[in-house]
Amino acid sequence: MSVEAVRIPTQAGVARAAEKIAAILPPTPLLPFTCREQQVYAKAECLQPIGVFKIRGAWHRLSDLTEEERAAGVVGVSSGNHAQGVAWAARRLGIAAAIVMPADAPQVKLARVRELGAEVVTYDRRTEDRDAISRALAAERDATLVHAFGDAWVIEGQGSTGIELSAQMQALAGGDPTRIITPLGGGGLAAGLALACPDAEIVGVEPEGWDDVARSLATGTIQRVAADAPATACDALQTPATWPVNFAVLNGRISAVTVSEAEVRAAQRFAFAQLRLVLEPGGATALAAALAGKVALDGRTALVLSGGNTDAASFARVLEEAA
Repeated sequence: MSVEAVRIPTQAGVARAAEKIAAILPPTPLLPFTCREQQVYAKAECLQPIGVFKIRGAWHRLSDLTEEERAAGVVGVSSGNHAQGVAWAARRLGIAAAIVMPADAPQVKLARVRELGAEVVTYDRRTEDRDAISRALAAERDATLVHAFGDAWVIEGQGSTGIELSAQMQALAGGDPTRIITPLGGGGLAAGLALACPDAEIVGVEPEGWDDVARSLATGTIQRVAADAPATACDALQTPATWPVNFAVLNGRISAVTVSEAEVRAAQRFAFAQLRLVLEPGGATALAAALAGKVALDGRTALVLSGGNTDAASFARVLEEAA
């Protein structure tokens, strides 16, 4: 199945996805904390069963497959977090899953995908095109391609984060969020949040040198990451470019800022010390932007702590840096 052939994501689709996800998973916590003398609310998606929000889009996509599509299996493409979401949903639904992943993905992510029963097909992210590989594999197997962000169902599923967040903010903060800060890679989560929370300002946060969405928003056309983009610990946000289905939602609707590697590490340490949470680098960018003063804050600003899939040695080095 070609990913380009799918329908566009809608607010009604986000609401339906939220109902489906609420039937199988409890809401993740919304944690209040003080940042720059303002009350801020952190949505702890790092506490999902697979340690990341990607479980949402994967469940919405796979649970909507027909019986014939389920029998043929799925092919996912991911740096590791979406891979775990697809593998988790596939195992629960009894669907065969193959995931195209970079050979240099964190070992903890590769291992967890295999533990969940999915087949892993690796590639070199610097020299090979993951989308071409996944399309060819899906065509060869007559399987459904489940893209990490360029899929209407996936976008809607990620948007369920915003449905939960809004209900929690109404209870804790007395109203819907006025601003949501979110990690930004391919734009699946940001687009879903924009659909789920139409009255909130959405601010995406990319690692320095991987600001393709920011440049796309500035020019009005999709831009790619530079061929010589710097190394980043934010492997979950190393997407070469957003897709048209995402950009159609993002363009004119969100803004974007960047954070440095040092700011990301500082956010990881803050989350551990103040929120008692383990965050992977890509999952900490929204918090990094808030702590670094790169986004305005008010009493109803929320941010997404999107994932916590980091290995012990890497996380220990981040914590030791401040010692």
